[in-house]
Amino acid sequence: MKIIHHAAELDPRGHKVCLAIGVFDGVHLGHQQIIRQTVADARQHGGLALVVTFDRHPNAVVAPDRVPPQIFSRPQKVRAIQALGTDAVLEIHFDQEFSQQTGEQFIRGLARDLGLIHSVCVGADFVFGRKRSGDVALLQKLGEELKFTVHGMAQVSLDGLVVSSTRIREAVRAGNFDAASQMLGRAYAIAGPVIHGDRLGHQLGFPTANLDTTGLLLPPNGVYAARVGFGAKACHAVLNIGLRPTVKSPTPAPRVEIHLLGFSGDLYGQELEVAFVAKLRDEQKFGSLDELKAQIARDIAEAKRMV
Repeated sequence: MKIIHHAAELDPRGHKVCLAIGVFDGVHLGHQQIIRQTVADARQHGGLALVVTFDRHPNAVVAPDRVPPQIFSRPQKVRAIQALGTDAVLEIHFDQEFSQQTGEQFIRGLARDLGLIHSVCVGADFVFGRKRSGDVALLQKLGEELKFTVHGMAQVSLDGLVVSSTRIREAVRAGNFDAASQMLGRAYAIAGPVIHGDRLGHQLGFPTANLDTTGLLLPPNGVYAARVGFGAKACHAVLNIGLRPTVKSPTPAPRVEIHLLGFSGDLYGQELEVAFVAKLRDEQKFGSLDELKAQIARDIAEAKRMV
C-alpha cells in the first residue's frame, strides 16, 4: 500500500480513483464498512481505492480544547487500513491553512489533483471543510457536476447502539475491553515506540520497556496481563499504567511500563503493540521498594498462570 501526503503524488495513470474520506480513528466497524465499499468499487471498475485521512484529529487545529485522545497510533491506523485491501492512503497535513478550505474547495482540489474520481464514500453524517460546510448533500451536488457517485453509508449498530469512536473511548475508559474489541472488529490494543525511562525496573530486577503513548487513549490505571507484539515476535507481559505512587516524584506523570516475560534484549525505538488479557490489580502505593518488588514478582507469577 502506498502512503502519500499530497493528492498529486498518487499518479493513477488513467485509472479511476475511488475515495473513502474520514478521520477513521480506531478504524472501527463503521469505518471498515466505508473502506470496504470503496475497495469494492475500485475492484469492480478497475480503479484504485484511496483512503483520504489526516495526520491529526482536526480538533487539534480548529478546537484544541476539545481534542479527543486517539484510539490508535498512526502506525496502527495505517496497518488497519491496509488490511482492508486499500491501494493507497492520502494522509493530509491538517494545519491552520488547510482548515480554512471550504468543503467544496476540498473536493474540487482532490478532483483536480487525482483526475477521474469514480466514487466518494463517507459516513452518512460526515461533515468536513471550514464551518462544516461539506456533507453528503454537497458531495451529491458536486458528483452530478464532476461525474462521480456518492455513498453515504449508514451507521453500524451493535447491541442496538451505534458503533462510534466515542463509544469505544467510553468502553476503554471503563476497562471494558471486550466491548471495545467488538466495536473495533479486532482485539483492542495500544501501540507506541519504546523510550528511555529511569531504569527503576532494572534496579528492582524486573526490566521494563517504557512506551511513548502521547496523545493516545489509555485504559484505567492498574496492572495488567498482556500480549505484546514487536516486529515478527510476540510474547506475554505484565503491564503497568499509572503514576507509580511508591516512587517519589515532584511531577508525577502517567507512565506505561511493560515487563516482557522471558525476553531479554534492546527494544529502544521499536514499536510495541500491546493487547490486554486481564487486569491483575489496581495501582497501589507500597511502603517501600522492597514491598513493590515482592508484589511485582506476584504479578508476574499470576500473569504466567494465565498464559
